Amino acid sequence: MVEANSPSPSSDPQALADAAADAMWSRDAVARALGMERVEVTPGHATLRMRVRSDMANGHHICHGGMIFTLADTAFAYACNSYNQNTVASACHIDFLAPGREGDLLEAQAVERAAGGRTGVYDVTVSVVGGKTLALFRGKSARIKGEVTASLADAQ
Repeated sequence: MVEANSPSPSSDPQALADAAADAMWSRDAVARALGMERVEVTPGHATLRMRVRSDMANGHHICHGGMIFTLADTAFAYACNSYNQNTVASACHIDFLAPGREGDLLEAQAVERAAGGRTGVYDVTVSVVGGKTLALFRGKSARIKGEVTASLADAQ
């Protein structure tokens, strides 16, 4: 419940981003199963972290590219849904620059580069915390019908 003197979430962009992120997180079984952590979500931006576990390594004993992609894609999703408008990926691309290793703490930072109408472009950098950049991801978003927080009630 919003107090009489506090701004409503719809008039406070950060409160709206927080509400949308909380609603998404409550349904995001993949992020939780992979041990992801939301570090920060602000309008048009998101930072998530994930520790590379042994079950995330491929046959070369390095972090599977799909795990790095999933972390980047998840940060992208939180950034582009931070306005509480249901938004999905319409296209994305990733360049792998270096391998991640078991035990590495990976951080994905998503940044909105352009948004207008129903589309947007977001860049995500995946790095080892305090270390090298592992991947660069670019996602294109498409806004669809509905609001993130409203769809929480629909899912129950």
